[in-house]
Amino acid sequence: MRGGGVTPALSVVVPVRNDPDHLHACLESLRASAQCDHEVIVVDDASTDTTAEVARKWGGRVLRMETRSGPAAARNRGAEAARGTYLLFVDADVCVHPETLSRVAAAFASDPSIDALFGSYDCQPGSPNLLSQYKNLFHHFVHQQARTEASTFWSGCGAVKQSVFQELGGFDTSYDRPSIEDIELGARLRRAGHRIVVRKEVLATHLKRWTLWGILKSDVWDRGIPWTELALREGSLPNDLNLMRSQRVATLLVYLFVLLFSLGARQRPVLLLAPLLLVLGLVVLDSWSHREGRLPVVGLALAVSTGLAGAAASVVVFAPWALVALGLILAVVSINFRFYAFFARERGALFAIVVLPIHLFYYFYSGLALGLGVVRHFASRFGRTRLGVASRGRG
Repeated sequence: MRGGGVTPALSVVVPVRNDPDHLHACLESLRASAQCDHEVIVVDDASTDTTAEVARKWGGRVLRMETRSGPAAARNRGAEAARGTYLLFVDADVCVHPETLSRVAAAFASDPSIDALFGSYDCQPGSPNLLSQYKNLFHHFVHQQARTEASTFWSGCGAVKQSVFQELGGFDTSYDRPSIEDIELGARLRRAGHRIVVRKEVLATHLKRWTLWGILKSDVWDRGIPWTELALREGSLPNDLNLMRSQRVATLLVYLFVLLFSLGARQRPVLLLAPLLLVLGLVVLDSWSHREGRLPVVGLALAVSTGLAGAAASVVVFAPWALVALGLILAVVSINFRFYAFFARERGALFAIVVLPIHLFYYFYSGLALGLGVVRHFASRFGRTRLGVASRGRG
């Protein structure tokens, strides 16, 4: 990093709240960055633990929010104090690679038409447990398969021209918790005619440990529902990242499978135990894998063989319904063959097999988030319409 009166090429803004261990690792990775003219600004969002102390010991620029305001407001505060030509936003639980910053600066320098860019998680997540490996590798795969010309923005490791960021007014601070403030900024960037690109060589490691509840809360409440509302307000749904049309088809197939499963459960209520056992099994495997640092192969093999035996038995007992349901699952597998093949290459065939039911569950709750988002959007519009009518009536 350079100080004094020299204007740095990059201002790295790191928002953080109550996350001292990850922040320490994040700042160490920034300190180890290859030669690149940059400054680092940590914005402490009113932490109540030792996060502020870790930030101060690091010795860089540290700003503090007086009250908890959310990462959108924290990033805006950091951007106001930044001196760089470009703003690079890095989450506190993310470690950049040594060459990440220089690659960001080089991308902007080599193509002045780029107004914003974002990178990708790497394929070596920091937490060893099953769900963290799945979730972070999922993100890696999606970003690596994305089109170069992006239709959104990502603030986990994303950069934007300082002038463009200020022109648009920064992140929307009405998002007062981690949500889709980066996606909303991306929508405004595109609406204003600015160019966003994905630079897949700009890599970072995600350290976060995911749990089942954490995934559901993030994917449904924090992102899925508000993302649906944003898409409806914008009047468009991009055919990119995890919103590609093939993924929408897969979601429909999963819901047809759920319908057939429900019909089978009406005849054999004992089938309702299957999803409960699946969730229990995932929680147990996730816990074991965190302690052991790897999936327990014997227990995993037993679970897989039991699941296959149960599937075979259901085909015999409930044919032809079960045969149709099995066909739907095979269709989903076909659509996502490259996805499962990626997991098999990275973590082995058994891991890829376990990913399948988790991924099917992802389609289920994503569809649920879509439906809830649609309901909230039109309920909000209806409420505003009634309020407008009432106001005119009083006038």
